[in-house]
Amino acid sequence: MKALVNGRILTMEEEDFEQGYLLIDNGKIISIGKGGDTFPIGTEIIDLTGMTVMPGLIDPHCHLGIYEEIYRVEGNDANEYSDPITPELRALDAINPTDQGFLDALEGGVTTVGICPGSANVVGGSCAVLKTFGKTIDEMVIKETAGLKIAFGENPKRVYGEQKKKPVTRMAVAALLRNQLVKARHYLNGKEEKDDFEPDLGLEQIGLVLENKIPLRAHAHRSDDILTALRIAKEFQVPIIIEHCTEGHLIVDELKESQVSVVVGPSLTSRAKVEMKNRSFATAGILAEAGIKVALCTDHPETPIQYLFLCGALAVKEGMKEKDALRAITINGAEVLGIADRVGSLKPGKDADLIILDGSIFDLKTKITAVYINGEKVESRK
Repeated sequence: MKALVNGRILTMEEEDFEQGYLLIDNGKIISIGKGGDTFPIGTEIIDLTGMTVMPGLIDPHCHLGIYEEIYRVEGNDANEYSDPITPELRALDAINPTDQGFLDALEGGVTTVGICPGSANVVGGSCAVLKTFGKTIDEMVIKETAGLKIAFGENPKRVYGEQKKKPVTRMAVAALLRNQLVKARHYLNGKEEKDDFEPDLGLEQIGLVLENKIPLRAHAHRSDDILTALRIAKEFQVPIIIEHCTEGHLIVDELKESQVSVVVGPSLTSRAKVEMKNRSFATAGILAEAGIKVALCTDHPETPIQYLFLCGALAVKEGMKEKDALRAITINGAEVLGIADRVGSLKPGKDADLIILDGSIFDLKTKITAVYINGEKVESRK
């Protein structure tokens, strides 16, 4: 049992503690509050006077371990370029836990990541959620399936247009997606009606979306692509999360009306393609101010994952409230990934995933002095 005492505790819940304690046992938070002078015999006391304790950061959309930063060819398993429709694929099966990016994540205080297939395909496969420390993927995984990746806009058009095959246009992107949703609807009906039913792994995955068990994770930068994604989700009455949402600030009312959550980023990057011409660090703050749930992402390796905190700081610089930015790199990401019962805030019963800092997370001079995952202090460098 460990007791972290005398630190400033930012919980991402209703109450923070200027001089509080956090009691940890068996990888879980046991209690949290003010003071804390008396603990069970044998408790390890860790004095954090002058320090800040907060939840480990969460990046809900990246390609850590599946699109390796160093081995850009040998380590690129993010996109199956042979077919625009691959719902049967799972990011979990391609993640390399020895990717240098996992150490970088720890250095930047990122303790949980949502890892998705890339955006070459209209339907790319399922996303997974992992802790950033562990020997094997199986011990790191929190959730094997946290949504079905789909993509709109330039990426699928470019990849398959170069191959002279569908989709070449935005019309074809939307049509291919609709066709798969219709197929999956008939597939689910057939499971109930046919004795000689033939299973299909891809349609099973899309069926989870139609049954509202997992959301669509929709790569969409441009405002018209975002609206197409929302239109299709409404047609089929399925849950959806908008990923990137680069031009979200241009359609605030529409996003608010849809009650959709958004993952904004990468913003710390160049305008690498036409659909990112309106990229702005102001987007996240504008959307949050409108009452839209906003999480921030690095889209690693587009932005190195250790700079997630910097993305938050730059959003604050461009008008986002600091409290909203803190939530955007912690609890909001957990809620987007469907794991808020485990991580994202400091609360009794949750995993003891936390970071200790000597100042504000948004101050460039601040150093992260310790990272805890499942109640154990972990090292970012060997």
